[in-house]
Amino acid sequence: MRVLLTGASGYVGGRLAPRLAAADDAGPAGELRLLARRPGRVEPPAGARVLQGDVVSGEGLEAALDGVEVAYYLVHSMGRGGDDDFAARDRGAAETFARAARTAGVRRVIYLGGLSGGAADASSAHLRSREEVAELLGEHGPPLVHARAAMVIGAGSASFQMLVALVRRLPAMVCPRWVETRTQPIAIDDVTGALAALRDLPDAPGEVQLGGPDALSYREMMERTADAIGRRRPLIVQVPVLTPRLSSLWVQLVTPVEGGLVRPLVDGLREEMLVRVPPPAGVNDDPRDLGAAVRAALDGR
Repeated sequence: MRVLLTGASGYVGGRLAPRLAAADDAGPAGELRLLARRPGRVEPPAGARVLQGDVVSGEGLEAALDGVEVAYYLVHSMGRGGDDDFAARDRGAAETFARAARTAGVRRVIYLGGLSGGAADASSAHLRSREEVAELLGEHGPPLVHARAAMVIGAGSASFQMLVALVRRLPAMVCPRWVETRTQPIAIDDVTGALAALRDLPDAPGEVQLGGPDALSYREMMERTADAIGRRRPLIVQVPVLTPRLSSLWVQLVTPVEGGLVRPLVDGLREEMLVRVPPPAGVNDDPRDLGAAVRAALDGR
């Protein structure tokens, strides 16, 4: 099978590429292409080819998609480089890629978005944009598999870095109502394993929801993370009013997360991210719990 992975220089894409390149019990992995605007930033696994291209301008897409059966679209803006026009940029990139994939005869596009309620009622502009990208990919491109994931727990995850820093540095914290919002945090290896499985799954559904085994509030997540790293559980006081801007400012002060990423991450904490429809058999069958995911992330996995 010939597969194209966009976003290979990103966190999820960088972890997914080795899984897609690896042979399995069924035989060789096939041909894996990695698309990047700056190929020098990508460390390809053995057997993979890095191609230069740009989903915004369309440069290099025709050659990269030639003969491809399955394409992964892992491109989105998250606050880096200025946010003023991120939604318009993401819309244009999604349409350009979708049309090129359809023209090339790609049979399946797999896209990773957020496990939120939907574009219309999401309070986060970035979550709304992610939903809009999925709609455009489905409208203009080949059949789409929209994988929706809750908070990803892994060594390079900005959300995880923020969570651990809060627990390590603040013995007590004042939090807004989002501290009681529930989510199903999922380990990065479970996310990439599910995405790889969707490559080969016959008759994959249009939407696949991915989460860990437990539905936890962010309060519970911080408490269990403290247990996993051997820290005392923080004292958490909930207050009825604390604006997203103020939340972002104090999170930015005490965490190492890049400033431009903090606001969209904090905005997203207000959205419940729960698996309502289990994924099909063979996709995320046995996800690890939060404690195991945190310990793996702290070990650099």
